[in-house]
Amino acid sequence: MAETTMRTGAVGTPMRATYTPLTRPGKATWLTVLTWLTPVAALAAQLIWLTQSAPDRDMGHLQKIMYVHVPAAKTAFLAFAWVLVQSIRYLWKRDERADLQAAAAAEVGAVMTGLTLAQGSIWGRPTWGVWWTWDARLTSTAVLFLVFIGYLALRGLTDDPERRARWSAAVGILGALNVPIVYMSVKWWRTLHQPPSDSVNLDPFYLLGKQVNWLMFTLILVVCIAHRYRAHIAQRVREMEQDEAALQRRRTA
Repeated sequence: MAETTMRTGAVGTPMRATYTPLTRPGKATWLTVLTWLTPVAALAAQLIWLTQSAPDRDMGHLQKIMYVHVPAAKTAFLAFAWVLVQSIRYLWKRDERADLQAAAAAEVGAVMTGLTLAQGSIWGRPTWGVWWTWDARLTSTAVLFLVFIGYLALRGLTDDPERRARWSAAVGILGALNVPIVYMSVKWWRTLHQPPSDSVNLDPFYLLGKQVNWLMFTLILVVCIAHRYRAHIAQRVREMEQDEAALQRRRTA
């Protein structure tokens, strides 16, 4: 049977490895439904607000990029929060499933952060006159992106699942702690980036559009993390079955 490592031990005694089952994920009807429903709902939400919302007084239709830019950034924050939770859970419980969930969330979060940076550059070129500037918000977001690209690269440096999980958990926790810095950067430092918008200075229809699109991006996040987690589980089970088969061949040789 395919298994995943956990560690237990009394105070003052060596830690001993124990095992809990890790099996291939079964059929998930809820995930199938969301996989088909979410893209359709997200596309519909985008089309409604892109076509029905009025142009901004200062930036015209360019401001509508915020219907994607802001939800993508918030969704990335949610993904990295999940990396933090699952990384702590792995270090506490030594449950490999927590490590695989953190890895799945880091992959999706890195994509969302890259999308945020790309759209910010597209918005910044006509607004600020440059594609990139070492603004506090932009720089801290770029650091967050690079940390999690490094997190994903680190996972490929060792074939030892336990060592990979421990290293990844440490980097995942440190990387996720950068999220509050990114969020507060426009308040802590003088910056070109505009401060967070709220209901006082936003048109109600525009605010509703951002909220609906954030909901759509959150659904996309859930679906993508679920698929990547299930893929990681299937891969680990396959690896352990191959290791077990190789061990059996050596025993019978």
